[in-house]
Amino acid sequence: MTVNDELDATIEQLTQNGKGILAADESNPTMAKRLASVDVEPTEENRRTYRSTILATPGIGEFINGVIMFEETLGQAADDGRPLPALAESQGIVTGIKVDKGLTALANSPGDDVTRGLDGLEDCLEAYKEKGARFAKWRCVYHISDTNPGRLAMQANAEVLARYAAICQSRGIVPIVEPEVLMDGGHSIERCAEVTQAVQLEVFAALFRHRVSLEHIVLKPNMVVSGKDHSHQAGPEEVAAQTLAVLRRTVPAAVRTINFLSGGQTPEEATMNLNALNQLPGRPWLLSFSYGRALQEPALNTWRGKAANLAATQAAIYERARLNSLAAKGEYSTSMEAAA
Repeated sequence: MTVNDELDATIEQLTQNGKGILAADESNPTMAKRLASVDVEPTEENRRTYRSTILATPGIGEFINGVIMFEETLGQAADDGRPLPALAESQGIVTGIKVDKGLTALANSPGDDVTRGLDGLEDCLEAYKEKGARFAKWRCVYHISDTNPGRLAMQANAEVLARYAAICQSRGIVPIVEPEVLMDGGHSIERCAEVTQAVQLEVFAALFRHRVSLEHIVLKPNMVVSGKDHSHQAGPEEVAAQTLAVLRRTVPAAVRTINFLSGGQTPEEATMNLNALNQLPGRPWLLSFSYGRALQEPALNTWRGKAANLAATQAAIYERARLNSLAAKGEYSTSMEAAA
């Protein structure tokens, strides 16, 4: 199988209508905070048990076509001894891997960060591929203020995203390109739209420069939303209209799927906003989800580290995935939350 054949096969599996990607790639420090919130000790075994429980959920592959893992998870096994990538594959779910090494302050650009991890990426990808990974994820972060992000930060992060994507495709790995404009702060939805548009224009200019095949990427952007501390919190219709307007101006139709991050939205908000987007006309791409906490929060709150809660935990993740699947087709309604 050629590199192009590998890319084709993976992107086909990641572009099934009504299915999305589960982001289960929390770093160990982030996962420690999530476990602490439900009074569970942040051990490797507890992380393994929780994530294997989610992946073993009967029927989860009806709504999920990909899972992003943290490096530790990629090497772990389920209770029956199967590697977790094999467990995912048995559900029809493709395994991906987070490959960036986190944020560092960008020199000469106060208040801005850049993402690390390009050194040695080629060798890492080969090792991850041997363990079952077929796609990867790299996240860049943009803080909003009156002056941030600066032009230098937008260009620097676009460059590393494009270099990462090109390296992935050269190894037959589909890259998730994730430029996240944070919702932290008191900015308006209009300011979020302005920054998101500028960021995505830089990202696609860099992808073109590095000859990245747009047909073989997954774009994972933020939705255009009000800052968390802004006095006006935009509703789903406004979020959808602003988000789609930015996408039309910045994202070529060659990109097959846009899988939104939830970025601090509640599970219900993330589902409502996705549904509103899929009810608007003029969408040349699939608009789906790649949620972490917005998919997992009900399941984690149900699990609480107790074996007796495993079935209820799986029921919780199944139901949240089902609702997001409906939203990815524009068929969700808020009345379904009460039923769930």
